[in-house]
Amino acid sequence: MTQPPGPSHGVTPQLPLALRYPPEQRFESFIAAPHGALAQLQALAGQSHADWIYLAGAARTGKTHLALALCAAAEQAGLRVAYLPMAAASGRLRDALDALEGNDVIALDGLEAIAGQREDEIALFDFHNRARAAGINVLYTAREVPDGLGLSLPDLRSRLSQCTRLVLQPLDDDGRRALLRDRAQRRGLVLEDAAIDWLLARTDRDLGSLVALLDRLDRESLAAQRRITVPFLRSVLDAR
Repeated sequence: MTQPPGPSHGVTPQLPLALRYPPEQRFESFIAAPHGALAQLQALAGQSHADWIYLAGAARTGKTHLALALCAAAEQAGLRVAYLPMAAASGRLRDALDALEGNDVIALDGLEAIAGQREDEIALFDFHNRARAAGINVLYTAREVPDGLGLSLPDLRSRLSQCTRLVLQPLDDDGRRALLRDRAQRRGLVLEDAAIDWLLARTDRDLGSLVALLDRLDRESLAAQRRITVPFLRSVLDAR
């Protein structure tokens, strides 16, 4: 529930800080962030007593990307970091949050998973107050803003509403093109504009599906020793 673990053997060095998080999920690889959002998140990752952030957005708009980027940046700054996907702690949130104490930066990803569960909401309310008093930096993410989250505890909704709010929007086609180019370049792939346009016209357009498809194309183009052209795309998708 916290950062991905390093090697288990005591004689094996830990992975370098920040490399325990997926290397593509960094601030510099995020496409079309709201104006000023990355600077605010970078401050949360490295400055003591920074403004807490509530990051809202529909599914697959990049909330987890930014939560993990925050953790990687904070570790790189030498801080103690914890990341908790809330769905993994639903129904036992108090124990999960108690285990995070002692960290400098904490990312709680997916508050909708505990909305309406009174005991979990009380646990989160108590955590919020303790973390404030301890000077911990906290990032919350959720699919809705606090008033739309379906929380049963008004005091928790009030606390969450006091955080700096950032809202992510789904990428338009230009944003999707930029994302595919960026991910392809990071893999050393050449992805021509014609191939990108062909993909966007014929495949699922949500970010998770596009990135998963690019992973598959990377593997299959390497195996076939072929460039990613429209005919190659057609053959791969027909096979799928």
